[in-house]
Amino acid sequence: MVALLGGCAGSGEPLSAGRTSAASAPVRLWPDRKPAPQPETGTGDNLPAAVPGVPRVPSGDIRKAPLLTVVKAQVAAGSALGGGPQFDSATTRKIDACADEPVHCPVRKPQYQDLTGDGTAELIVGIEAPDASLALWVFKLHHGVVTRIMDAGATPLSVEIANGDLILREPTGTPGYATRTVYAWDARTQTMALRAMEFDEADPATPGPKRTP
Repeated sequence: MVALLGGCAGSGEPLSAGRTSAASAPVRLWPDRKPAPQPETGTGDNLPAAVPGVPRVPSGDIRKAPLLTVVKAQVAAGSALGGGPQFDSATTRKIDACADEPVHCPVRKPQYQDLTGDGTAELIVGIEAPDASLALWVFKLHHGVVTRIMDAGATPLSVEIANGDLILREPTGTPGYATRTVYAWDARTQTMALRAMEFDEADPATPGPKRTP
C-alpha cells in the first residue's frame, strides 16, 4: 500500500506532495526460537534494604536522619551487588573522617527530592571516588526505618531529577554522544528501578569528568 501526501495550493485546491512508502509491520526473526527464561527475582539490588545501625525517625522526615550516620552504616553494610566493600580503603578513611576533615570529605551535599510520589522527600547521597566515579544511594523512610531503595554507580557528566525520575548522563566512546540512564520508582519492587538506557546527543556545554592518572 502506498500513501499520498498532500497540501493546499494558493487557491485552496488540494496539491499532491508525491508518494511516500507505507510503514511495514515488524518481522520477527527465528520465531521458532525458545524465549529466554525470566530472571530470578528477590535478590540483591532488586529489593529495598533497611540500613542497620541507623536510629528510627518517628517524625517521618528523613531530613532528621543524621547524614554521616546513614552513610557510614551503608558503607559498613557493603554494596548491594554482592555485599562486598564498595570503596577503596583510602575513600573509606576519608568518609570516616568527614566530621573532622570536611574539606576532604567525598560525600556530596545531601539532596532531598520526592521520588516516590507520596509527597515526602527521599534522601539522595552521592559519594565521589578518586577515578571520577560517583556512588549514588537513595534512601526513604519505611515506618520510620531508613531504607535504601537505590544503589548505583556511574561516571556521570550530570545528575538530575525530572518528574520524579533520577537521570544520569555518562560519556561514551562515540564523540558527540552520551548515555542517558533513567531510574524511576517501581511500586512493585519498592525500589528506584532502571527504567531506560539510551544513547543521546551530548551537551557540548557539559564538561566531561576529570580523571586522575
